Amino acid sequence: MSPVPENFTVRQTHGPLWQPGVQTRASSDNRGWSSLYASLQRELPFEGTFGAVEDQLVVLHLDGPVMVHRRVAKGEDSRLIPVGGMFMMPGGMDFGARVSGAVRTLHLYLRRALLQEVAADILDCDPAHIEILPRFGDRDPLIERLILGIGDVLRDDDPTATMYVDYLARAVAARLVQQHSSASSSTQRRDYPTTMAKGRLGKAIDFMEANLDRSIGLLAISDAAGLSPSHFARQFRASVGQAPHQYLMQRR
Repeated sequence: MSPVPENFTVRQTHGPLWQPGVQTRASSDNRGWSSLYASLQRELPFEGTFGAVEDQLVVLHLDGPVMVHRRVAKGEDSRLIPVGGMFMMPGGMDFGARVSGAVRTLHLYLRRALLQEVAADILDCDPAHIEILPRFGDRDPLIERLILGIGDVLRDDDPTATMYVDYLARAVAARLVQQHSSASSSTQRRDYPTTMAKGRLGKAIDFMEANLDRSIGLLAISDAAGLSPSHFARQFRASVGQAPHQYLMQRR
């Protein structure tokens, strides 16, 4: 069985805080957050190429406008990104970027496992096949407010805010799945097992009960049951009548 996911740190990101001239205002390193990583910074003009990471990146521009050039496998483009504009890069995608002016940004990384768990809750399809779409300069007022809420927690340095941040991360994930993903009414529907084997279910519940005072993610719980996160989320809901995170909220 795999351990509870380690804290989400800058080592698991594209390394935005390592860019020359970045002035870090706050970050979630050493805060015990496992569902997301967040950082507030002022970035000077730069150009770089970044290898893929597993998790979803959302960059919110806090001032501007600033000209940004983006390179992905399908081509490249330049946009003048305003205040509130977003640069979104799905997990598993290489990209290049050139920022032409200084800009304040808030970077948010969401765990892939969290996105799949939320997708399993709100969609009638296999969440493993849902892809978050890249965005370049788009605005989404709801995501903007949620990310700004996470930024407020970063500034306050409240050590008790981990659970609150987890709820904000889940809300951002739900919005991404509903409005910025490949999900549609034409998404292929599949038939799934309706219940989980009692032994697996018992292991999952025992693990959750033993960790009610901790922030645990879908990956750790599904590992306890010996299932992939997407299969576990569907089978748990079919067996218990609640999504895993709903069960945890009720028990807490």
